[in-house]
Amino acid sequence: MSDLDALVLAEVRNGVGHLTLNRPQAYNALNLAMVRLLQQQLKAWANDSAVRAVVLRATGEKAFCAGGDIRELYDNHLSDSQLNETFFSEEYALDYFIHTYPKPFIALVDGLVLGGGMGLVQGAKYRLVTEKAKLGMPEVAIGYFPDVGGSYFLSRLPDETGTYMGVTGNSVSAADALALGLADWYLAQEQIAEFDRCLDTMQWGQSANESIRSLLETLASKQLTGSTLQPLRSLIQQHFSFNSLAEIVDSLSKESNPQHQDWANATLETLRSRSPMAMAGTLELLRRGRQLSLADCFRLEFHLDCQWFDKGDFMEGVRALIIDKDKNPQWNPSCIEELQQEQTDALFAGFRPSSEE
Repeated sequence: MSDLDALVLAEVRNGVGHLTLNRPQAYNALNLAMVRLLQQQLKAWANDSAVRAVVLRATGEKAFCAGGDIRELYDNHLSDSQLNETFFSEEYALDYFIHTYPKPFIALVDGLVLGGGMGLVQGAKYRLVTEKAKLGMPEVAIGYFPDVGGSYFLSRLPDETGTYMGVTGNSVSAADALALGLADWYLAQEQIAEFDRCLDTMQWGQSANESIRSLLETLASKQLTGSTLQPLRSLIQQHFSFNSLAEIVDSLSKESNPQHQDWANATLETLRSRSPMAMAGTLELLRRGRQLSLADCFRLEFHLDCQWFDKGDFMEGVRALIIDKDKNPQWNPSCIEELQQEQTDALFAGFRPSSEE
């Protein structure tokens, strides 16, 4: 297979395994073939003493990875295939492997990273973002929930910012990602070539981690100005600390500070456009995820996957936004006020953390 055809490019230079997502025409959206290629190569490099570290990046100017291939998931369900369960099972195994990878793992994000892309990035030991990076878990906009470990990493963000991101589906900038703990280092886009040159010529010491940290301290920064979410953190904490969607909506609707009313109204408008079932499921998922291990978070997300395509709004969301493109999804229930707690509870019924088995 030529580089032009390969979904994932792989090469080793100076002890560094370079993996590149190579599906730019689809914003590097993940499909099952890509997941398997990534897992296969990472496993091989984990057992290769000549490979000291791994760098993951993507081709194209717009996106690191815009998530899973939702059109493929839609078609799989329509055809009554079991491929969706296979995809999620293997995707989560890959994400967990990255979280526990035995060698330094660097994710270099230059552009959009959403959903499944976040699953690849958040497990990396070194999460680098350029000024073009935009990170988010927008699943509620298509009637789904933030998976790929989102129940773990979103639920542990400060001041309910993870709840805000998950329930609204709103993305954040590179500056916000650094401030919230969704990224570790800022590397200017113009510095990427120098970063690669340094990796190609690096004299590896006894500790690969120390060598990489030294390089990052020279080229990169821990902070980036321009965070828009930072000034809103206390406000987000105030409105998104509740355990029900109705309470969050009620709190936002009662915002009385004139300085904050525009933000509260805009947030309410966003919530009104999202799938009520997806938002309620997300809120419950994040509340539970806060108490679970990483492995159990993935297990809970898979538990939801196995029933969501029949019980949730994913198929309608994809139909409206991707297939027919009428942008008028008919959510079920249609509004937050019609949502019954029993509907959400039913999705989680039967799940038990591994510690209780």
